Amino acid sequence: MNKKELLIIIPAYNEGKNIRKVLTELERLDLASRADVLVINDSSTDSTNWIVKEMGYPMISQLFNMGYGCALQTGYKWAVRRKYDYIIQMDGDGQHDVCNIPVIYQRLKEPDADGKCPDIVLGARFREGSSDFPVSKPKKIVYSMFRFLIRMTTKNRISDPTTGLQGLSRKAFLYYSKYNHFDDKYPDANMIIMMLLTGFRVVEVPAVMHARTAGKSMHSGLKPFWYMLRVIYSVIIILFQVKILKKDAGVGLKSADKI
Repeated sequence: MNKKELLIIIPAYNEGKNIRKVLTELERLDLASRADVLVINDSSTDSTNWIVKEMGYPMISQLFNMGYGCALQTGYKWAVRRKYDYIIQMDGDGQHDVCNIPVIYQRLKEPDADGKCPDIVLGARFREGSSDFPVSKPKKIVYSMFRFLIRMTTKNRISDPTTGLQGLSRKAFLYYSKYNHFDDKYPDANMIIMMLLTGFRVVEVPAVMHARTAGKSMHSGLKPFWYMLRVIYSVIIILFQVKILKKDAGVGLKSADKI
């Protein structure tokens, strides 16, 4: 059997109303010979578990609700052990259109002018060529703050610092899979800052996304403000570790087998 180089990971928590549609849409992509799909069920209490099993997809079920970041890291560890070359992560709520998968996959393998491929490709909602995406006022404030933080700490401009639609090279997800290298709750702007400061190559591509039609967002109501404070605290720790203690400084410039 030919080894597949791409793993698509889908963290899901109580996405019983959405997950079937997401997996059905993925089946329409012509990636079956190159990609596997893995659902990480973060101890859902609805029908998520049964729908994924019924459709015959591989799934890891957490015994306890560990959080979004922990679910993603579980997928990274799976990919490391099974020697995938690339990961594309997408949410199980239907917001990430599957048409983005080939675009991100191609960009992961596309060298820049200096002949090097990106380590992380962000599917961005707010770039020219992206689809229109409704954003509440609290979230707009949070996004603006995160863009400012990234620009001030790394001198890079990232339009969508909280996108969950991402492609990762083996070097990037190998680094993320290690202990204390990934936020177990809210891996967003803080992780982008850490990866840029440690020398990983991060780029954006325009993405097509849709508003959630069922289920509940983990950032609903006033939660974005608590989330913003938690991420800012994480950024402060990352700056101290990388800038002052020089932890992992330049690690992103190394090859995967030296991380």
